[in-house]
Amino acid sequence: MIFDRTILRQIYKASIVGLNIVIATVVGGFLGYLFDYAMAKWFGITTAPWGLFVGALLGIVAGFKDLVMLAKKIEEDSSKEDK
Repeated sequence: MIFDRTILRQIYKASIVGLNIVIATVVGGFLGYLFDYAMAKWFGITTAPWGLFVGALLGIVAGFKDLVMLAKKIEEDSSKEDK
């Protein structure tokens, strides 16, 4: 076999990171949009577009947090295999 299974697992995990960042940003932005909509409909307070911006920003932060955690896990896994 050309690739070892551990290398394939690491490639799989690394390819998921970009998708996680995008999904977290979209979900955060959508929740922020829903917050803006709910504030306007229920309370008559116009918060748009701030809810969207804050939600998207929190989504980006969550995506990068996931990136850092995954990088640490891959590093730990590779150091365990080296020993």
